[in-house]
Amino acid sequence: MSNHPTAEKTALLHRMVMPHHTCPYGLKAKYLLERAGYRVDDRHLTTRAETDAFKAEHGVPTTPQVFIGGQRIGGYDDLRRFLGKPVADPKATSYRPVVAIFGISALMALAVSFAVTGDALTLRALEWFIGMGMAVLAMLKLQNIESFATMFLNYDLLAKRWVPYSYIYPFAEAVAGILMIAGALTWLSAPIALFIGTVGAVSVVKAVYIDKRELKCACVGGSSNVPLGFVSLTENLMMIAMALWMGAAALGLGIRG
Repeated sequence: MSNHPTAEKTALLHRMVMPHHTCPYGLKAKYLLERAGYRVDDRHLTTRAETDAFKAEHGVPTTPQVFIGGQRIGGYDDLRRFLGKPVADPKATSYRPVVAIFGISALMALAVSFAVTGDALTLRALEWFIGMGMAVLAMLKLQNIESFATMFLNYDLLAKRWVPYSYIYPFAEAVAGILMIAGALTWLSAPIALFIGTVGAVSVVKAVYIDKRELKCACVGGSSNVPLGFVSLTENLMMIAMALWMGAAALGLGIRG
């Protein structure tokens, strides 16, 4: 392979760099080009008028725009395709939010268990994991409770009969989860978790496994693309199991180590 400068790959990049705004996709495009071995001729569009004139000249709706070898490649997503990299579909179903939530919750539970007892793998760590998972899920629902309630009303049996339940649910989940983390007021947290978990599980089974409906799950908030089914059912079954476990422990049945 020749090391002569004329053999160097070059790319022309037009991106917005204004006093109060730098286009993040322009930065990502520049980084992607450099990672791919291109020398980037980085042209800044420093005003709105300059940006609008550029878009009108090239007949494009957005910036950044990448040119390679005199050919317009397009914007950031087009560049990813040109370089053979995957482009995320915002409408595609994804379990990534669920993996992130339960993965981080598990690590937090192990960390707390280690800090408190000196041992990460304890029975209490499992209880903390479920409580922390419930609290994080409730937090995501509460970020946009209107969106959550709208999605929740598609399948929850109690919410369909009594709409306020769709707004109460995330608060109830948060209260139960936080109390479970603290190991306090089990007489309150266990019945809450048992109730919302049972109603949720029955609702999911009916919607997905009996009625065969294809719906999005509201479990991680109202803007997710997680399909309703296994994940939501698992969330509800975990709440039921935790409620029964802690309730039995509170009644002194000797199941807790």
